[in-house]
Amino acid sequence: MQTIRSKRPGEDIFGLATLAVSIALLWQSYEISGFSALSSPGSFPMAASAAMVLGSLLVVRENVRRNSAGAGAGSGVERTPVFTLTGLVFAGLIVVYALLLEPVGFLLSSFLFLMAGMLLLYRGGIVKTLGIVLLTLVLIYVVFRLVFQVVLPEGIIPERQIMAAIGSFFGGAR
Repeated sequence: MQTIRSKRPGEDIFGLATLAVSIALLWQSYEISGFSALSSPGSFPMAASAAMVLGSLLVVRENVRRNSAGAGAGSGVERTPVFTLTGLVFAGLIVVYALLLEPVGFLLSSFLFLMAGMLLLYRGGIVKTLGIVLLTLVLIYVVFRLVFQVVLPEGIIPERQIMAAIGSFFGGAR
C-alpha cells in the first residue's frame, strides 16, 4: 500500500508558478532561433526549458492527485503559515536592496542589506554581525570585482579613486 504524502502550504501555487515560468522560458528560447535545426543557438535552451515544463507538469499533476486523495481540511494535518513576518520583512529587504543598488552603489547597498538581514535572521549581536558582514563583503568584492573583473554599480562611494589609490600604494612610486 502506497502512502500519500500530505501537501505543504503553497505547493499548488508554487507548482503553477513554476509551470508558468517554464512555459515563458520555453517561448523565449523558441524566439532565439525557432526550431530550425538541432544545432541552432536556441536548441539547448529549448530542450532545458521543455524539461522544466515536463517536470512542472508532473508536479502539478501530483498536487492535483493529492488534492483528490483528501488530505485537506479536517484531515488532522497541522497547517503552518506560508508567509511569516520574518519572511515578509526579508522579502522587503530584498526589494529595497534592488532599488538602492544602482543609485547608492554595490558596496553601501550590500553592506546595508547584509547588516539588516543578519540582524534580522542571525541575532548574534551587532559587533559580531558587523565583523561577519564586513568579511563577507570584502570576500564578495575581491572575488567579483578583482578576480572576475565584474563591473559593479559604483554609486556614491568613489570606488575607482579608492582602487587607484590602493594600486598606487602597492605599485609604489616609479
